Amino acid sequence: MNEIKTLGFIGVGIMGEPICRHLAQKSNLKILAADKQVAALEQLGAFGVLASTITEIANEADIIFMSLPSGEVVEEVVLGGTGLLNVMRSDKIVVDLSTSRAQTAKKVGAALSHRGIFFADAPVMRTRAAAESGTLGIPVGCDIDVFNRIEKFLKMFGSDVMHCGDVGSGQIAKILNNMVLYETVLALSEACAIARNAGVDVTKIFNAMSAGSADSFALRNHGMKAIIPQAFPEKAFPVNYARKDIQYAVDLASEFHVNATGAKNLLNTFDQAIKKGYGDLYAPAISLLFENIP
Repeated sequence: MNEIKTLGFIGVGIMGEPICRHLAQKSNLKILAADKQVAALEQLGAFGVLASTITEIANEADIIFMSLPSGEVVEEVVLGGTGLLNVMRSDKIVVDLSTSRAQTAKKVGAALSHRGIFFADAPVMRTRAAAESGTLGIPVGCDIDVFNRIEKFLKMFGSDVMHCGDVGSGQIAKILNNMVLYETVLALSEACAIARNAGVDVTKIFNAMSAGSADSFALRNHGMKAIIPQAFPEKAFPVNYARKDIQYAVDLASEFHVNATGAKNLLNTFDQAIKKGYGDLYAPAISLLFENIP
């Protein structure tokens, strides 16, 4: 591969904007970014990021990062009529930081490979705060040689960068992570409602749990910082996004003949929350379904 001189970034939203900023501050390379939201591009301009188009990025960037809202959008950006596949030259790399189905990653990766373009699925884990601090977890699915080429860039915004196997394995790691995380958030929501209805201090109950075998990242962050104070800001990871990830998990389980009853129940809970109007709130807002229930 030729010397890397230019990075491209497509999608500078909730997670993409701080990730792109880290790359601009730490890579010392030319950064081109594209997004429909002009305000985000203007913010990044202060860090030397140049507003661009997908076609310009495809033509000029040596490595292209994508942070998009769904696998369907990823397919459109890469495989659509004016997508990357039809513009990019061989020996470049596309790194997808979005969360999508493993089959989508494999489909996109195979199409790019036929054109001599390398691909890695590297869906980011953890929160917007972790994106801001550059401490994301990043499971990566790709050929090991590709991983070795992109690892130093991933470490500019991730503190835990892990090669998980071939293309698609990064998505499987991320999807199952979110399945386990939000099944735990659902359990915490139920525990909170039970404790409140029992007339005890939920903070004390959760503190006791943190000293026991129920301790977890979800308890200390989603439970103590969101569920107890009922703090569910918008522009955090919302119910709608979490619901998409759990649908991917249920579909993955079905593909491999696993009756994932916990994930199915969680998916139903997210659907109920969306019907109640909580879709744009931070995902632990599913706990609102259990409020004021005697």
